[in-house]
Amino acid sequence: MKPLVGISCCTKQFGVFGMPNHAASDTYIRATDHVVGGVPVLMPANGPMADIETLLDRLDGIILTGSRSNVHPTFYDGPPHAEGTWEDTARDEITLPLIRAAVARGVPVLAICRGFQELNVALGGSLHQRLQDLPDRMDHSTPMQASAKVRQGKAHSIRVTQGGWLHKLAGTTEISVNSLHNQGIDRLAPGLIIEGVAPDGTIEAVSVAKTCSGSAPGFTVGVQWHPEYDWPTDSLSRRIFAQFGEVVRAYAQGLSLEGLSVAAD
Repeated sequence: MKPLVGISCCTKQFGVFGMPNHAASDTYIRATDHVVGGVPVLMPANGPMADIETLLDRLDGIILTGSRSNVHPTFYDGPPHAEGTWEDTARDEITLPLIRAAVARGVPVLAICRGFQELNVALGGSLHQRLQDLPDRMDHSTPMQASAKVRQGKAHSIRVTQGGWLHKLAGTTEISVNSLHNQGIDRLAPGLIIEGVAPDGTIEAVSVAKTCSGSAPGFTVGVQWHPEYDWPTDSLSRRIFAQFGEVVRAYAQGLSLEGLSVAAD
């Protein structure tokens, strides 16, 4: 049987009457179908109504998705967002406790963009709300272009940590990535290991140290960019999902992740 992979949803308004819906981009579904090799299970952003323990009893892995919304600053003691900033507290109220519980259990987690920021906040870190407003930082936000190739194209390089999870996966100490975010890590959460940094110092990739889990070591990694956009054409993006699939299958079979060659150090 294929493993079950939970994919986090956002609350979004659709239709002529703006009815609230729970939604995740098709890009995550296709990556799960075609590369991870799992069955995608959409996790609604139902806040405190979410049954975290039941989800983790059934799921073999979790993908935390990107979003236009920002993690609410009350979860990391930050200042209020600027007027007009998209928020989704119903999503925050499921993903943050879900991350903590998944790490404690050793359930594999792949955190992307907003999910990357949620991972840092859930484990005790904080965020910059608008990197482009900070001195000596580049604009990491989405270019307002009609062309998806322009919006999702490579935007800058990343210096990869020698000997780390990402270095082992990429086979090089420098990679190029897309960039579609405003928020970024400010204070790094305890237990997170820096795996890659942008030229302006923005943390772009992390892994969770094995000692961060109170039980058996799991596999939790996060990237600030969007590998789900270009896995058909980019070898590293495809390897990120393929590796996650290997870990998820091992977890589903009850195998130890500690001994796997893909396990984060």
